[in-house]
Amino acid sequence: MSFPLPGKFNTFTMFKLPSAWLTGVRVKKLSPNSCTTSVKHRWINQNPFNSMFWAVQGMAAELATGALVIAHIQESGQKISMLVANNNASFTKKATGRIEFVCDDGLAIKEAIAQAVATGEGQTCWMKAVGTNKDGVQVSEFNFEWTLLVKKPRK
Repeated sequence: MSFPLPGKFNTFTMFKLPSAWLTGVRVKKLSPNSCTTSVKHRWINQNPFNSMFWAVQGMAAELATGALVIAHIQESGQKISMLVANNNASFTKKATGRIEFVCDDGLAIKEAIAQAVATGEGQTCWMKAVGTNKDGVQVSEFNFEWTLLVKKPRK
């Protein structure tokens, strides 16, 4: 299985998700099972409490899940639409310094895509991204419900 290199996702982010790119969100690692994104607390992404704004953490977390969705859709060779239907988050510590978000739900999204292709019916898949600081302490956790639908050929 050949997965896109992180650099390709970062170029994609620059052109298609400029607010994520400008705030420093980057894909660091990508494999069939896992994706790691990273963002550093800086002036442009801070809140009034001298920590990272929750929405910037959300962009990094969503990219950790979404990159896996995109990569598995590409791997399937099918035209499949993807959209976040729901999400939730919890915050447990101030996000300062470099924060990494890891999503290990590659197998779950691969199975949901296979089910969508096999049945032609829309599927949903919850994916989790956990954000930790440089000391390995969890600062936040995001869950995203991705919806998948195989696009029907145009007549």
